Amino acid sequence: MLNEIKGILKNECPNCRKGKVFQNGIINFGLGFPKMHEQCPNCQTKFEKEPGFFFGAMFVNYALGCAEALITYFLVAPFFEKTFDLRIFPIIAVVMLTLSIVNLKISRLIWIYAFRNYKK
Repeated sequence: MLNEIKGILKNECPNCRKGKVFQNGIINFGLGFPKMHEQCPNCQTKFEKEPGFFFGAMFVNYALGCAEALITYFLVAPFFEKTFDLRIFPIIAVVMLTLSIVNLKISRLIWIYAFRNYKK
């Protein structure tokens, strides 16, 4: 399990652990949609197994976003006097927007690792 988490965070192919899934790595705040290799440059493993394969990664992305929102709330809430202060929402929104591309990449990597033994 720890090896899989390391592989996800290092943007490694789930099959050979030598090739990269995304061309620019996980943390890249450039403009545009992240560019992903269709196949592993090293072992030629196909990442998108079938059309619509990454539809389930949206749910992983949603879970990551919810977790980040909750963590941000619990980190920021002690700095405000009221328990429910509306000034917390813009802070949560900025954190979620900043991490949105990273979330997209990590959610796809988690999805690829979850179905790495699936053969079409």
